[in-house]
Amino acid sequence: MRNVTHKLILEDLTCRFDDLTVCDGINLSVDSGEMICLIGASGSGKSTLLRCINLLEPIDSGHIWLDGEDIAIPGLDPKPYRKRIGIVFQSFNLFPHMSVMQNICLAPKRVLNASVADTKAKALELLEKFGLQDKANEYPDRLSGGQQQRVAIVRALAMQPEIMLLDEITSALDPELVGEVLEVVKALKEQDMTIVLATHEMSFAREVADRVCFLDGGKILETATPEEMFTNPREARTREFLHRIL
Repeated sequence: MRNVTHKLILEDLTCRFDDLTVCDGINLSVDSGEMICLIGASGSGKSTLLRCINLLEPIDSGHIWLDGEDIAIPGLDPKPYRKRIGIVFQSFNLFPHMSVMQNICLAPKRVLNASVADTKAKALELLEKFGLQDKANEYPDRLSGGQQQRVAIVRALAMQPEIMLLDEITSALDPELVGEVLEVVKALKEQDMTIVLATHEMSFAREVADRVCFLDGGKILETATPEEMFTNPREARTREFLHRIL
């Protein structure tokens, strides 16, 4: 295994669906505590890339190094690594027949073998941190979309991950609810959580990201600081995309 300083390194990562190459030789390093924003048109490979990092999609070639260990080796049990890498999707995926508290406590009890008392205490602490303490006994259909997405983030955090992958987490929300979810992401960054976020919220990426990656056709065409990306992108395709979006 390598002696690396990065928490997460993607090396020549390629993922295909039949004849379609969705992630095409992607190279990316993510430092501990860093926030990376992935931008690009729908279908550019952002969501698939996050699913590959979380080992939900097998890769066809390349490597995913987590603290120097290649976790993409065929046949490797993904469960220990998924404990360390949380993922939240654009659809909230809360269990509708479970209360907020039950949604949050399920995985820590089953996967981490945490006690009922510990999981409830941690859940209440997280709910209070993100302004949801009065929703612990509510069911998902009694919550707004923004509240449901915040609960989904809390549920992922209850597993005490080292890295959070956030996949277009505001795209299913009404515009007025986007801000409350992005405030949660901003709070996570302030707590030095390592975050990789796929987003269409350009102003948020510009404000909060440490680096921004522009994906097109399954490739990372350009990586830069937010200032560089949004004021002076190098690639013509990046300029075209940002001109159309902004």
